[in-house]
Amino acid sequence: MSGKVPMTVVGYQRMKDELKHRKSIERPIITAAIEEARAHGDLSENAEYHAAKERQSFNEGRIMELESKLAQAEIIDPTTLSGNRVVFGATVTIIDAETEDERTYQIVGVDEADSKENKISVTSPVARALIGKSVGDEATVRSPKGETVYEIGAVHFR
Repeated sequence: MSGKVPMTVVGYQRMKDELKHRKSIERPIITAAIEEARAHGDLSENAEYHAAKERQSFNEGRIMELESKLAQAEIIDPTTLSGNRVVFGATVTIIDAETEDERTYQIVGVDEADSKENKISVTSPVARALIGKSVGDEATVRSPKGETVYEIGAVHFR
């Protein structure tokens, strides 16, 4: 990956917190587990040793991934934005033109997307259809199930 990756302030902080946890908490625990397993002797048939080494490999890989993503982050604070156009970080209320169902989503970075929190990735079909539109505009979302037309009801920056 090259170039900057958009991320909200909250998403950036969560990633920094995970990195700190993995380096200062997980890494020493795993190192201790490897040392303890080594003390049991024959490493070729030592399941604890192999499990700890696997955990270490996963943790170190995740640390490298987090460091890379944080280095490429372009932090965007939605609270500093305004207007009625949909942009990265916006919280958007959309109304299904057919069913009149209303949904509210915040458009966030790829690593921040969480359907339980109504946070959708900037690369999702819904977000791509909404970006650049304004309150009152219609956005057509194409999916394997067909097309859905939404009206943009509100745009907030929180």
